Amino acid sequence: MRKVLIPIIIVVLLASIFILSKNSKQQEKISQESNSQAASQNTPENCSGKALIELTEGPYYKTGSPEREKIAESNTPGEHLILKGYVFDTDCKSIANAWLDFWQADGEGNYDNLGYNLRGHQYTDENGFFRIETIVPGQYPGRTEHIHFKVRKSENSSVITSQLFFPDSDTNSTDTIFDDSLIVEFGTDPDGSKFASYNIIVP
Repeated sequence: MRKVLIPIIIVVLLASIFILSKNSKQQEKISQESNSQAASQNTPENCSGKALIELTEGPYYKTGSPEREKIAESNTPGEHLILKGYVFDTDCKSIANAWLDFWQADGEGNYDNLGYNLRGHQYTDENGFFRIETIVPGQYPGRTEHIHFKVRKSENSSVITSQLFFPDSDTNSTDTIFDDSLIVEFGTDPDGSKFASYNIIVP
């Protein structure tokens, strides 16, 4: 009886080891895919250490914008866009709870000066990450496509005002405010959605 049981036990043990090894490899693959997807969904933490260039606020800023991630209201003309990135200090340390306030024109180059469409503020998460859901702004006389923003490290810090621009626009060269250090980079998430990224470095 014992001689019969020993081969059975060995077979069971070998089968168990095989199953555990297979499950372990599957879990490792899932984990790698998850990490890869997370990395592609978040802006890579590339930090040059060079402080953000300040640019003019312009005539269309309004205080009191709502705190929200999606700043484009329904039926806003323009191509859907996700803008995301991180806020760092000049030592390349991420800044949690940094205040960001965004405003921009719609896809036809018009600002909402009566309400708060395409206007909104938010705070970075514990990793210094921010994300807004908006549209690609349109051009208007004298200006290339751009997104305005203000950033503040903390309530005791000064506010810095600047703008973000888009690559390969034919009007970048004729816009006297344009600065090529403020150009976003485009990418695509795993679901196929388009995003722009920019890491903001504040002194």
